[in-house]
Amino acid sequence: MYTVKELARLTGLTPRTLRYYDGIGLLRPRRDRDNGYRLYGPEEVDRLQQILLYRELDLPLEEIRRILDAPDFDRTGALREHLERLLTRRRETDRLIRTVRGTLEEIEGGTTMTDQDKFQGMKARIIAENEAAYGQEAREKYGDEAVDGQNARLAGMSREEWERLQREEADCKAALRRAAEADDPAGADAQEAVRLHAAWLAHYWPAGAVTPQAHAGMAAMYVQDPRFAAYYDAVVPGGAAFLERAVRAYYGSRDQ
Repeated sequence: MYTVKELARLTGLTPRTLRYYDGIGLLRPRRDRDNGYRLYGPEEVDRLQQILLYRELDLPLEEIRRILDAPDFDRTGALREHLERLLTRRRETDRLIRTVRGTLEEIEGGTTMTDQDKFQGMKARIIAENEAAYGQEAREKYGDEAVDGQNARLAGMSREEWERLQREEADCKAALRRAAEADDPAGADAQEAVRLHAAWLAHYWPAGAVTPQAHAGMAAMYVQDPRFAAYYDAVVPGGAAFLERAVRAYYGSRDQ
């Protein structure tokens, strides 16, 4: 059995953190019958290990509590899942380290990086940046499998696929700009922008996932989320709202 101070010393957490976990129902200690002290036995220590592992994956505490309290929670399965995610993260980090190291050597005159090495490092950097900016929110909303799959598809892109992705994104922006300036969400430029936008999403989403309903929902989310709205509004003022109108017009015309 561990007291609060003993468990804090063992794990590197503060006593205040352990008391907070108790207060929100995340980690309930036992109570000494004589003095009422918080005591932590093997079950509580195992649960704390799970909590700390999930925290390493940036999950919010309420989500961790919900997972651990689920009737079908499988500790062995969860540990295997943790291991796979950590290995994936390590592979991505290793690629970034190799890229940075190679770039430094190239700058200092030691070696010359191949275009392929630079390309692989760039994809790893984008995946890491996306995880930092949107990973936690996306995993809560869409699930780990969907986000991990998207990262895997990006990591596995060939240079040709990547260049096509970049062309489609640039062409989509150009068509969106023309359509918005003409204020015609149902016009030819708007339809081209929506088609290219769907093709762009298809590079990241699972096969067949870019349905009319899913595409319309994503476009509506762009308007509601300031981060995405800023991206499309930078293409053309009011770009996010116009894209949402164009997507609705595009699929509406196909229902007739």
